[in-house]
Formats: sequence, C-alpha cells, structure tokens
Amino acid sequence: MPAYILGIESSCDDTSAAVICDDVIKSNVIANQLVHSNFGGVVPELASRAHQQNIIPVIHEAMKRAGIQKNELSAVAFTRGPGLLGSLLVGTSFAKAFALALDIPLIEVDHMQAHILAHFIQNPERTNKVPSFPFLCLTVSGGHTQIVKVSNYFEMEIIGRTIDDAAGEAFDKAAKIMSLPYPGGPLIDKFGKEGNPLAFKFARPSIQGLDYSFSGLKTSFLYFLRDRLKEDADFIEKNKNDLCASIQHAIVSSLMEKVLLAVKQTGIHQVAVAGGVSANSSLRGTFISLQEQGKIEAFIPEFQYTTDNAAMIAVAGYFRYLNKDFADLSLSPYSRSGV
Repeated sequence: MPAYILGIESSCDDTSAAVICDDVIKSNVIANQLVHSNFGGVVPELASRAHQQNIIPVIHEAMKRAGIQKNELSAVAFTRGPGLLGSLLVGTSFAKAFALALDIPLIEVDHMQAHILAHFIQNPERTNKVPSFPFLCLTVSGGHTQIVKVSNYFEMEIIGRTIDDAAGEAFDKAAKIMSLPYPGGPLIDKFGKEGNPLAFKFARPSIQGLDYSFSGLKTSFLYFLRDRLKEDADFIEKNKNDLCASIQHAIVSSLMEKVLLAVKQTGIHQVAVAGGVSANSSLRGTFISLQEQGKIEAFIPEFQYTTDNAAMIAVAGYFRYLNKDFADLSLSPYSRSGV
C-alpha cells in the first residue's frame, strides 16, 4: 500500500507544502515572501506573520495538485529545525494540529538532513540517479557550510564545517558591499558569468583539516574595494562582472579544496551537493568538471530542490515513516542543530 506523506517547510521565509507518494513527488508548492527585499535581509517577525497567512492556502494547493484528500494521507512531516523559531513555530503547530485531527503519525525532520535527502526524490516521468551509501555531501546555504559523511538515511556525521560565516552569507555580504539588491548571491552568479574569475585575488584563510572560514575573505573583499574606491569612485560599476566572477571563484575554490581533501581522507568518491548555494552555476560546473576529470562521482540536485522546499521534507519524512520513527506532540522546534 503506497504511503502518502504531506511535507511542511517553514524554517525561514518560504512557506512550502508538498505531497509525496512513497519517494515519488506529487506536488511541491512554495510561497515566497518578497517583503524582505525592502530590508536587505529576512525580518523574523515579518516572516512568521507571513507564514501564518500562507500556510493554509499553500497546503490546500499542494493537496489539490497531488489529487488526494486529507483522509488518504499516511503521515505529516514537518521541519523542526534549524531555522527561525517564529517561523518554525507556525509549521510545527500546524503539523501537530493536522496530524492530531486526522489521527495519523507526526514526523519531525531536520532541515539540513532534508537538503541531503532531496537527492532521493523521484520524478513521476523519470527515474533519477541517486547516490549509494556511504557518500559525502557538501551542504551550503546562507546559514550552513558543512561536509557530511552520509552512512544511511538517518546516520549523518559532520566531518567539516565553517568556524565562522557560511558560504551563502559570504555571497550575500559581498553583494551588499557592492550595493547589489537582496538576495545578492544569485546576482553575483549572474554577473559573474560575464566576468573574468582571475581578474582579482583576495586573501583566503588557511584552516587546518576539513573546516572552513569565510570571514577573512569577506574582510579582504571589503578592504580591497575600499582602497580602489578611493582611487576611482566608479570602480565597482566599471568592474562589476570581474568582481563578481572573482569573489565567486574564491568562494567556490575554497569549498571544493576541502571537498577533495575529504575524498582523499575518507576514500569516498561519491559526492553530492545540497542547499541553496548548490544552485550556483560555478559550483555546479565545478562538480561536473571534477567528475569529468575522474576525481569524483557527482550528484547535483534539480534546481527546484536547491532552495528551501517541502519536497525534501516529505521524502525525509517518508524514510522515517518506513522506520516508524514518529514524533511526540510535546516536542518544540529548535533554532540550531548538527546533522
């Protein structure tokens, strides 16, 4: 008998709901919150209010697109954390009430684990190639940068992480320094395609082992532009494409240097990438290039599963459903976690 899982994602500023039948996606609906662009970043209070407005219409639409009724659901999976507590509370509270009203299991999902398990979502039209265990996963977003050894659907070990800023934050801060609108990461990707990635060099920290650091790179970029703007007030505009390409190259090179070190240390050559920054064209291109060179076997998610979405919550919930790993109604969301 097929299992229908409703996934609910509300960790930050996107309200999303998805329905999955076993591991095959049936619907994935996302409501974005455009109001945050006026403030240059996500405002937690506004995010939680918008989730309250969006969650019922989004779930209704996900169920409608999946073509099922509430009484056909096998379980409700939701993001318990990490994320913004106010946003998580909206999704958690709704999931609890919905599961209780339908008398079906409630399944908690870790947001970062779900990003990794997004690689196991199957499409109704085709069968996607999935990594086999164990594999490595580079998870990169605005709040996290980690290298994770994935032993199975539930056992995941962080073997490298950032000691300060995340790669996604480095992209956004670099964009802000150049006065690009929020969110800046996609714009750096866009302008960088037309620039020379070797036009400018920025200082990068030397961190031992598999850990990352991006605060020094941000500072180097800031001071570099400060000095150049003293000489030419139009320096950024004249060199925007090259600046974007160069800072992007510095970030991606830092990420992949540690990934290759992790491959060498673990002997694991299957490497996946996940999280919002996995949508970056330079990072995706580097993964493909390394695979062509025979250095790794790369697994890159579909674009629709790179940003926060409920499809990844639903598929992670499906594996927990098979394992009968159900949540208690007394649980509370958390803002931080490991994997």
